[in-house]
Amino acid sequence: MLQQPRRILLLIGVLGFALVAGGLVLARTMNLAACPLCILQRMLYLLAAFEVILSLIIFRTQKSSFYVALVVASTASLGVWIAGYQTWLQRFATDTSCSANQPWWERFVYWAGEQSPLLFEATGLCSEAGWKFLSLSIAEWSLLMFSAMTVGALRAAWLARR
Repeated sequence: MLQQPRRILLLIGVLGFALVAGGLVLARTMNLAACPLCILQRMLYLLAAFEVILSLIIFRTQKSSFYVALVVASTASLGVWIAGYQTWLQRFATDTSCSANQPWWERFVYWAGEQSPLLFEATGLCSEAGWKFLSLSIAEWSLLMFSAMTVGALRAAWLARR
């Protein structure tokens, strides 16, 4: 299965949707408050999943799989950066909120939360780890997932290019 670029991309797309669904279930059942960085990560999971699904519907060639894989790898790499930053906040800057002032991306997250509160409402603090599983916070798990998605997308690009 991991020898065909389209299947790898499909796996990444399904993973993106599954992680968003899992995050929503965790938030509702455990009463966890998502922070703006959590919401950005959720948006990136959805974006990567939609990039994959749309590309599988529209594009059918190996060459297009190469370019789609690079786009998905870029999206996942941005997720690595955001999840890494949040992990750093949680481990080393626990007295810091997401930012001292409200940057454009935070205003965007709050706007998206007004449009779709179920998916994008941000009410938590970025520096609070909250719930942990196997000693890792949600941000640390997200860092691992985005890293896996990046590696998978780069593998898909490499296979499509061969």
